[in-house]
Amino acid sequence: MAQPLRIGVAGLGTVGAALVAQIARERERIAARCEREIAVVAVSARSRRKDRGIDLGRARWYDDPVALARDEAVDVFVELMGGAGNPAKAAVEAALAAGKSVVTANKALLAAHGIRLALLAEKSGAALNFEAAVAAAIPIVKTLREGLAGNRVTRLYGIFNGTCNYILTRMEQERLPFADCLKEAQRLGYAEADPSFDIEGHDAAQKLSILAALAFGTKVDAGAVYVEGISSIQPADLTAADELGYRVKLLGVALRTPKGIEQRVHPTMVRKDSAIAQVMGVTNAVTVDAEGLAPLTLVGPGAGGLATASAVLSDIVDIARGLRVAPFGRPAGRLAAVRKAPMQRHEGGYYIRLLARDRPGTAAAIARRLAEQRISIESIVQRHPGGEPVGERAEGAVPVILITYATTEDAVRKALAAVGRDRVISGQPQVIRIEKN
Repeated sequence: MAQPLRIGVAGLGTVGAALVAQIARERERIAARCEREIAVVAVSARSRRKDRGIDLGRARWYDDPVALARDEAVDVFVELMGGAGNPAKAAVEAALAAGKSVVTANKALLAAHGIRLALLAEKSGAALNFEAAVAAAIPIVKTLREGLAGNRVTRLYGIFNGTCNYILTRMEQERLPFADCLKEAQRLGYAEADPSFDIEGHDAAQKLSILAALAFGTKVDAGAVYVEGISSIQPADLTAADELGYRVKLLGVALRTPKGIEQRVHPTMVRKDSAIAQVMGVTNAVTVDAEGLAPLTLVGPGAGGLATASAVLSDIVDIARGLRVAPFGRPAGRLAAVRKAPMQRHEGGYYIRLLARDRPGTAAAIARRLAEQRISIESIVQRHPGGEPVGERAEGAVPVILITYATTEDAVRKALAAVGRDRVISGQPQVIRIEKN
């Protein structure tokens, strides 16, 4: 049997502790599969005194993760500290410069510096593996990078944030307002004290940018992602979606178009009979459309210590087996710059909820403005004011829901701006895109 693969782990939080425990628990099974053992020989964390419920054995302790990354007795550096900057960035760079393979679960680091790190890895001949950075236990990185290496991906979309999916699930099933569901998510530990990074879509955008690079051979560019969060979603929208045969999800979508790679994160209506619509609670899911294949959907836990540690260990096992693949599926120098597709040119169906003033000529004014932008209406539903929850209506206004046929973002925005100038509606219109699936 070959010499053990020596691991240095920086970060002993929920994921790091679960990883160390899993390596110890599965030691014999891993050795049988890899024909070599995996041994944790060095660690780094903020506190030496904290009881993490794991046996660190004879592992050397480093207060400085960069020093751990440079330790000549470490073969693979595992970065589980998080954050786009130092010390994570400096430690990963130090490991790659020394020719050590790196495994990370750090989506923020990859979204900001992924291409630079890939170039460093390729120059030194080291592996840079990051399965756990997107959707935790779902093997979507390997699927795109290896399993579909011979297929041309046309679209991928998914639920990448369990916090948002949990909130939308509770809102739909229990008819609760957004604020109440967010508070419960925080109590259960699904949402941070400051939840804005999750609920405003930025977490999902970072993950989408990484997957888009793998799927389309482009550079990672989180700035090319159009982002909307879920804080504007109201129970009335979820009720209407249900009655119309839809469900609302926060989706990340990357799509190959003649105008470039369209990357967007926003609340989306999906058909209730689709696979992605069945994904509830904190679960994640990813669907890939590729030429020559029926849509492929992967579903599983997208966060949590055990799920994330499982993906990290899978990457370590690949290294133990001697597998080396370009981090983003092809040499980093050959990744194309992202041509950001303007969101105004996005084409698809739309859900529009208006509070129309209850007076003669209102319906005609709305219809005229839509017709001016050549927007065709698939269905119109007018709500009786008494049927709307308190806070969902304005005095003297009637809720009207429109479902459009395929049109452009630009046309919808121009039509609604004109409707607003006509003063025939109260408040701001609610607009949710409809995704074909």
